[in-house]
This record gives sequence, C-alpha cells and structure tokens, in this order.
Amino acid sequence: MIYSFGSLNMDLVCQTPRLPRPGETLLGQQFTTVPGGKGANQAVAVARLGVPTTMIGRVGNDGFGHSLINSLNAAGVAAEAVVLDTQAPTGVALIVVDNGGQNQIVVVPGANGLVGDREVQSLRDRLRTGDGLLLQLEVPLVAVQQATQVAQDKGATVILDPAPAPAALPDDLMVQVDWLTPNQTEASQLVGFAVTDVASAWAAAQILRQRGPRCVIIKLGEQGAVVATPTHGFHQPALAVHAVDTVAAGDAFNGGLAAGLIDGLSPEPAVQWATTVAAYAVTQRGAQRSMPTRSQVDALLAQVPVARPL
Repeated sequence: MIYSFGSLNMDLVCQTPRLPRPGETLLGQQFTTVPGGKGANQAVAVARLGVPTTMIGRVGNDGFGHSLINSLNAAGVAAEAVVLDTQAPTGVALIVVDNGGQNQIVVVPGANGLVGDREVQSLRDRLRTGDGLLLQLEVPLVAVQQATQVAQDKGATVILDPAPAPAALPDDLMVQVDWLTPNQTEASQLVGFAVTDVASAWAAAQILRQRGPRCVIIKLGEQGAVVATPTHGFHQPALAVHAVDTVAAGDAFNGGLAAGLIDGLSPEPAVQWATTVAAYAVTQRGAQRSMPTRSQVDALLAQVPVARPL
C-alpha cells in the first residue's frame, strides 16, 4: 500500500499564449477547473499504475472539496481518510500555462493549512511495515515531520518531495527520509548554489545525502534525473517528448518512483519507470488526468535511454 499524506487543491487553470509579465493583463485562451494538489496528484499517479493507494489530507466541506473526493474515488484512490473541514475552504491553485507547456502557479492552502494531529493519527492507524509514504510540503511542516516519524516507527519507506521550495529542511526530518526528490529549483534553494545541469545536480545530490536522506534524486526536467544512493550515483536521461503541460510532471515522477519501489525495483529501474511516467504526463493537459496507466508506461519504457554511472 502507498499512502499520500498531503494536499488536495482545485486547480483553476488558464491557458495563455505566453506567461504574463509583472503588471500585465493578458488575454487567455481557455479556462478549466481540474483536481490537483501535490498530495492528490501523487496518489492518483500511483493508483493509475495499479498500486493500492490511500489519500490522507483535508478539504473544505464545499463544492470543490466534494468534487476532489469524488475524483479520487474515480481514479481508484481510497479517500475515506480525507477530512471534511467545516471551517476552512478547500485549497485552490491558480495556474497559468503557456503554449510551450511552461507554467506559473499560486497556491492558496485553505484546509490544507490545518492538516495536523487528526491526519497523523489516521496515518498511524493505517501504516504498516513495507508500505510507502509520499510526502510534500503543501501542508504544515510539523505535520510532515510527525508523519515521517510514524513511518520510521512502522518501518515504511518515506519519499519526500520538498515542494514548494523551502529555505531549509530540519535535520531531524532529513535523517528520516529514504528518498528526497527535489527539482532543480528546490535543490538550488536547499544547497545555496544554482543547479542547472548534470554536474551541478550531482554535486548538490551528494551534499544533500550528507544531511541525512538515504537516497537523493534531483529532477532536471528535459535533462532527466541525477541520483545519489549510499553505494553509487547515476544520471537517468529523459525520454524526448513534446511537452504541452508540465504542471504535474514532478508529481507523476514521484508516483512512478513509489510504484516502482513498492514493486521491489532497484534504483535504476525504479527511476527509469518514474522518468517514463513523467514523460507521458507532460504530453497531456491537466494534472491528475495526465497520469498514465501501467500499459501506457509499458509502451514507452523501451524508448527510455539507459542510465549512465556517475
């Protein structure tokens, strides 16, 4: 079983020819509302791959909240642990996506900001040895820290996506993480220098590993991913695709990684699997609806380049 402990948002998405400049009013081409939130996105990514998945989080007792729960159920994610909050509204994300697939995102947490003791206890009641736990940073950090402690106590694997990019992560959190998966922006924030290519990502990954995580993956978009494990490192090149929407690429990657690891894959094939899931997702519009099925991943897997040792 994979548990995603984190955020659920309704994404309010506007398609534009290009991203607006500060102070500029730009005419959009299309507007849609789609289920999102990094926690929910990652849960759906795993469930679409056929792995049993449970979402733990909080939404408002409003139209958006009920819609998000229905969407999780439709995707095969167990949602009985999602709290309906009567005081706070459901979180929303305001997203602008240009015709090249690049995006700008503003998140208003709403009920996500109240995730805490109730959700942690729910996780404690459910998590078992050998399970996987997906974490992100769109809910309070103290709740994330408590969730990692639960996972450590239960013998579960912790995969932390440090997004939105933090200024720093507490040492007692870092040492409880099995897989830390920042993108290049988040990695730059954590190490204090620009991560722009494979060489700088490798340097950053080694620094981050020294702070506690067992393994570090730095996601480089079209440049692939750089991985540092306790015994070795490698660069996994990306699959060349035509990207139309990169909004949930990182969430797709983490979902694919979790699915691979729970299936018992070693780092190289697990990261190759994750890379393929992300590659498919960026060729589709939307967040959760862009997540591929196992058969769709299998059809692309043979096209993914072989990992290169570092």
